[in-house]
Amino acid sequence: MTTPIISTVPSELPTSLPDHTQLPESDGTFVKNFQEHPQSILLTDSLTPVLQRLHPDGHYCIGQDSGIYWRLTEPPEKGAEAPDWFYVPNVLPTLGGKMRRSYVLWQEIVSPLIVLEFVSGDGREERDTTPYAGKFWVYEQAIRVPFYGIYEVSKASVEVYYLVEGRYRPLTANERGHYPIPPLQIELGIWRGYYQNVELPWLRCWDSQGNLLLTGQEQVQQSQILLGEERLRSEQAETLLEMERQRAERLAEKLKELGINPETLEQ
Repeated sequence: MTTPIISTVPSELPTSLPDHTQLPESDGTFVKNFQEHPQSILLTDSLTPVLQRLHPDGHYCIGQDSGIYWRLTEPPEKGAEAPDWFYVPNVLPTLGGKMRRSYVLWQEIVSPLIVLEFVSGDGREERDTTPYAGKFWVYEQAIRVPFYGIYEVSKASVEVYYLVEGRYRPLTANERGHYPIPPLQIELGIWRGYYQNVELPWLRCWDSQGNLLLTGQEQVQQSQILLGEERLRSEQAETLLEMERQRAERLAEKLKELGINPETLEQ
């Protein structure tokens, strides 16, 4: 009698790994406050020239409140983290000509270079080292992100961690109070000022010489200021020339009154 073959593989297991089009793009939670969205735009806008210089082929992507899937779970979104902002180098900006719904590690392979979390509560969630559940643990041990930043607008602070031999170590601020991110040739720090009509201690980027990286609007404003200053200098120079011309005319009239020909003096 032939012994029946019994499969040891459960029939409900997938025959292939899902991609970004088959995974949820949201866990259904709200963005925690009105500051998070402009903060992400501020970082992306000011960093765009840097990223275009580092990636002339355009091979990079930025995620904002987008899921990073790092393991298969049920429900699927339990196997993802959704950083407030992250950057991945050397990947196509789209997949199959379509924008990503999420970033799937088993599909993409390349891990983000830097992940940033914007604290809304007391910061425990962002510093949670619980295996397989805590954000800190997932970024450090599962996704293995080289740089992890925790920004707290309520404390006007940012702390940055760097992956060293599989463990996060806190970065030390430089003499400007900034945290260098060498692969990006930038520094992260706190800048207090107005952005989108709100004055806050914003998270900003500087170049390696300590020059603030400007947004597109700030660049336009700076150009207008420089143009205005140049116009003012030109007007001042014209005014001085006119004053000098008038002074020369008055002197010539005085000399004529004294019976002296000004033209002979010039010889």
